[in-house]
Amino acid sequence: MRFESPLIAGTLLKRYKRFLADVRLDDGAIVTAHTPNTGSMRGCAEPGSRVWLRDSGNPARKYPLSWELVQTAAGVMAGINTGLANHLVREGIENGVIRELAGYDRIRPEVSYGVNSRIDLLLQGGGRPGCYLEVKNVTLAEAGTAYFPDAVTTRGAKHLRELTAMVEAGHRAVIFFCVQRGDAEEVRPADAIDPAYGQALRDALSRGVEALAYRAIPSIMEIALSCPLPVLVS
Repeated sequence: MRFESPLIAGTLLKRYKRFLADVRLDDGAIVTAHTPNTGSMRGCAEPGSRVWLRDSGNPARKYPLSWELVQTAAGVMAGINTGLANHLVREGIENGVIRELAGYDRIRPEVSYGVNSRIDLLLQGGGRPGCYLEVKNVTLAEAGTAYFPDAVTTRGAKHLRELTAMVEAGHRAVIFFCVQRGDAEEVRPADAIDPAYGQALRDALSRGVEALAYRAIPSIMEIALSCPLPVLVS
């Protein structure tokens, strides 16, 4: 996925109120940007970090600039926009990068299922049961291991239970970890942060839910899925 316009470089001053960040642009101007990430952004929101913003082109928005990329303390580029993960995965299915999800005729986003939930992508056709695909954006990584979640998520555990119910109803269900940074070699549940989520993931996998993970390489020009990563839960 290529960015439609050049990103704007700056230095992070602070992130606050979850959805806001103050950034000093390279020309010296200080702006407040929208932060499209509800997690803690552990390791990706340190003051002084190099960041890149996208101009929405909509002057009517209160915060027309959105934070897209950060260079971590280790010098790794990471994509922090959780909303891009669904687009990256859909693009990866359509162009054949994600071979595990090939063979479906139709991709439907945001389909209602479970209890007041919407599945990120529903894959249908090809003479097979429907595939319910829940996508998670991953930005936390240490020593080559990516971890999810980066904050306690009761909603995430609920999604795993709903995916399990889809398997029990005869469908295929997949939890997909989209790792938007290039230094990860594997994905594990972040038991030290949210042990309940880790247990819910293990329970779901033991009952037929599949786990897939792919690394996405971010740059100031584009972000694209590159290769699968193992999901380790033991």
